[in-house]
Amino acid sequence: MSRLRIEHGTVYTYRQNVVFGQHRLVLRPREGHDLRVENMILEISPAHRLMWSRDVYNNSVAIVDFTEPAARLEVRSTVIVQRSNPFPREDPRAPCRIVMPVSYDALEIPIAAAYQSMSYPDDINEIRTWLQQYPVAGDAETQLLALCSLVNSQIKYQRRSVKGVQSPAETLRLGSGSCRDMATLMMDAARVLGLAARFASGYLDCLASEAGRASTHAWTEVYLPILGWRGFDPTLGEPTSLKHIVIGVSQHPRGVMPISGLFSGAAGDYLDMTIQVKIEKLVDALE
Repeated sequence: MSRLRIEHGTVYTYRQNVVFGQHRLVLRPREGHDLRVENMILEISPAHRLMWSRDVYNNSVAIVDFTEPAARLEVRSTVIVQRSNPFPREDPRAPCRIVMPVSYDALEIPIAAAYQSMSYPDDINEIRTWLQQYPVAGDAETQLLALCSLVNSQIKYQRRSVKGVQSPAETLRLGSGSCRDMATLMMDAARVLGLAARFASGYLDCLASEAGRASTHAWTEVYLPILGWRGFDPTLGEPTSLKHIVIGVSQHPRGVMPISGLFSGAAGDYLDMTIQVKIEKLVDALE
C-alpha cells in the first residue's frame, strides 16, 4: 500500500485581458478497489463559479464558469491518493485466458459496441494493412501485449504541446507521436480486432513526475470478458500497473482532456501554456 500527493498545475497566459467561456476539468482520479482519494484541493483563478458532476463515462468533472476577465488563467489541483495492490491477487499458475476473437456477453454488447466504434473511421484501411505484421497467436492478453509492444517499437515518442491528437494514419506515416497519439493508435487498432477499447488519461508515477517536471500521461484500456478493463501503455510497451493513476476515460481522446474550454479575445491574444505535474510518495510500505 502507498500514499501519493499529486500536484498538477496548468497556467495559460494572454497578451491582455480576455473573457473565458465555460471550462471542463477532468482532474479528480477515478476511485476503485485499487485507489482511493483521501483529499483534493482545486485552486482556480480568476474568479469563478464551480459545479461538480459525473459524465457518461462516470468521470468526475468540474464545470467552471468564470465571472471576470483576466490575462492569466491558472488551475492547480492537489490530491492525495491511496493505492492498494489488486485484490484478490492474481494467481500466475491459473490465469484466466480469454480466447480470440472475443465474444461479449449479451448484456454487455450494447455498451461494448460504443467502445468498438472507431474514433477515426477513415483510417481503418491503413490500420488493417499495418496490422498484417501483428502476431496473432496466444490468448487475448498475450495478443494485446504484443500489439502494445508493436506500437512501442515502431512509433518514436515525441512530446507535443499542440492540442489534440494525431489520427492513427498520421502517426503511422510519421512514425512518431506523443503518448496521446500512441494510445489512440492502439485503441483503434484493438477495435479493428473486434475489441472494446477506450482512451485513458492520468498520471504516471515516474522519475520525471517525482522531480516535478512531468505532464499528464495517456494509455489504452481494453475490455475483456471476466477480466474487465485491462490497461496497456504503448509509450512504455507494457501493461499498466499501480504507477498509472487514471483521472478520466472516454470512447474518444477528445472526451477526456484534463482542461478544455474557450476564450474570447483578439487574434494573437493567446501567448503560452505551461503544465507541471509532481508526484510525492508519502508512504510506500509493503503489505
